[in-house]
Amino acid sequence: MTEQSAACNIESVSGNGNRTEWSELGIHTYVKVGIIAALFYWFFRIEIDKIVGQWISDTSWSHGFIIPLFSLYFLNQSKTEILNLEYKPSYLGLVFLMIGVLFYPLNMIQIRFGYLSPMAMIGTLGAVVLFLGGWKLIKYTWLPIIYLVFAVPIPDRYYRAITIPMRKWAASIAAILLDMVKDIEATATGVMVDVIYKGERVEPAIDVAEACSGMRLLMAFLALGVAMAYLHKRPIWQRLVLLASTIPIAIFCNIVRVVLTCFIYILINPEYAQGIYHDMLGLAMLFLAFGLYGCLAWFMSNLVVDESQMQPVQEDVIIRKIGGPDSQ
Repeated sequence: MTEQSAACNIESVSGNGNRTEWSELGIHTYVKVGIIAALFYWFFRIEIDKIVGQWISDTSWSHGFIIPLFSLYFLNQSKTEILNLEYKPSYLGLVFLMIGVLFYPLNMIQIRFGYLSPMAMIGTLGAVVLFLGGWKLIKYTWLPIIYLVFAVPIPDRYYRAITIPMRKWAASIAAILLDMVKDIEATATGVMVDVIYKGERVEPAIDVAEACSGMRLLMAFLALGVAMAYLHKRPIWQRLVLLASTIPIAIFCNIVRVVLTCFIYILINPEYAQGIYHDMLGLAMLFLAFGLYGCLAWFMSNLVVDESQMQPVQEDVIIRKIGGPDSQ
């Protein structure tokens, strides 16, 4: 009798802990999630509308549309674990939630530091998850939540403070490389590249514009680099190397873009260095960045061989029978 009851208990536990699809949560769960999402949007609607509006109007942040999709994809990667968790609310999450709810209007009215408002919104989202699902749920949702930071546009003054040095670096390196070419003399002055081609000054001077600073490529590739480092099943040190490599790869690809644009402007036709051709060249640099990233990932995968996955070498053994009837 005891064995039968134990078997029944095991079956009931395995039946309840065997969810594999989101639809198995039940309609009441989705109603609760919908209510919480509606309340969250209502409270942060000004901030959300401002961020989405900048995604639409500013091409430097158009990648923001795919960031929430990546976050949802990360959640789906841990679907089985999330669906079969035993949720235990954490009241520390309630404390963080109250802090976020109070800090957001305080920042808008008193502190007035724009970048803190979206950070408070993301922090409040994490507090909601911690309060309702506890630390076990945070274990599988912390990255999708923090990943949303990549969708938040940097304030203009900080954006310009970062892009101006990057524009100057690109202009200086482009001038050095151009100066190596026969019949071309190039000098960089700030973000401008002055060129003399075959004794004649090229007018107007080449301006490394804000769109050529590499910030757009850097932010987009950094976000995708974090996603790929997370999704790749590899040792933690390799993931950190891949993550750290996104910045120099993005900067290098942007320098390549600026140099190619200068050569096209001088040697071919200025028309092909502007407009849609300029945008297409920028898109090509994204593929170049992914190619370099993939080469680095392949190199590290083949750098260390896991002996546990190596097949044992089977030696061929030849047995010769001696002393048989045919040996004479």
